[in-house]
Amino acid sequence: MKDLISVVIPLHNEEESLEKLYNLLRGVFERNGLTYEVIFVDDGSTDSSFNILEKIYQQDKNIRILQLRRKFGKSAALTAGFNESKGNIIITLDADLQDDPEEIPNLLAKINENYDVVGGFRQRRQDSFFKKFTSAIFNKTLTMLTGLKLRDINTGLKAYRRDVIEQIEIYGELHRFLPIFANQLGFKIIEIPVKHYPRRQGKSKYGPKKVIDGFLDLLTVVLLTKYSEKPGHFFGGAGLLSFLAGFLISLYLTILWFLGHHPIGNRPLFFLGILLLIIGIQLISLGLLGEILVRKERKKIVQIKKILK
Repeated sequence: MKDLISVVIPLHNEEESLEKLYNLLRGVFERNGLTYEVIFVDDGSTDSSFNILEKIYQQDKNIRILQLRRKFGKSAALTAGFNESKGNIIITLDADLQDDPEEIPNLLAKINENYDVVGGFRQRRQDSFFKKFTSAIFNKTLTMLTGLKLRDINTGLKAYRRDVIEQIEIYGELHRFLPIFANQLGFKIIEIPVKHYPRRQGKSKYGPKKVIDGFLDLLTVVLLTKYSEKPGHFFGGAGLLSFLAGFLISLYLTILWFLGHHPIGNRPLFFLGILLLIIGIQLISLGLLGEILVRKERKKIVQIKKILK
């Protein structure tokens, strides 16, 4: 269906916001004359979220509900929703009412300007200082490591062409990095400013563990995007630095030995130098093995946008 818009909403224990969110979404689509479907994915809620969704489902034929057997995480919930969606354009939206459904037409307008991924960045973000501070550091680090300048990778409000969703497989907590993977494949990415509201219902799932997990996931994304075809550069570079540091330490201690500074074998610096040499050799070997595996088992993915014959 060419004009169908799919909205995928993952949720966990959001009973207080669901009816209001549904009414806002319906109003936006009806006022703009858009054909739509809304797919709510209940990610193992333990409150009355699913019961409320059932009532909404009975009122509107455009609503679809997926209930997962347990809490699998946001990436799994989004993937389930993507697989069930039918639209050529897919909107993702959180269920906590912090993002404004009224922004959806603005996302669609940018999609119609030939962009493949449109993300919202929250100009006046209504969150705690800790959340805003850690997010700002995360976005700066992301830009530095990936080369893609994004101001707000963590927002749940995004629009995708179906081509993007079909080409990328997400797992773990890598859903937030969909624009990074899309950029690697050559899709056009843009961000637009969107309104953001303080959370009035439910409980935030954000905490220190999310921050740590986010930075670990970022390292995974860097390896998968920048070094998936050249793992030797990633591991070999770190290995060479470690080996060089160990070599310089060992050279320094050797010079001391020749100058008569005995003994050197019981110095902590001696053990550090040996350790860095061993780690360096191991990392370089790991990088070479990775290169062999890539050469033998993977073909370079080439994205063809259009063919004229």
